Amino acid sequence: MNKTELIDHIATSADISKAAAARALDAVIDGVTTTLQKNDSVTLVGFGTFSVSERAARTGRNPRTKEEITIEAAKVPKFKAGKALKDAVN
Repeated sequence: MNKTELIDHIATSADISKAAAARALDAVIDGVTTTLQKNDSVTLVGFGTFSVSERAARTGRNPRTKEEITIEAAKVPKFKAGKALKDAVN
């Protein structure tokens, strides 16, 4: 499912226009992004938790030249599925 299909599903399920569904989805994505930028987490009970994880600097290898390269430390977004979501998938 892509973003357009998700907007269609939200509009149908909530009985709202596609434009309103698109604005709502964009607001949710923006809210999660803004919160993660502040290094906080977003918990949606039953669905899951979005958080920020720190990845340490490490040495990697360029697959084309086999030359060693240094990969810088980075903050990466992480998602941990909640129990209800896990149960729904299984």
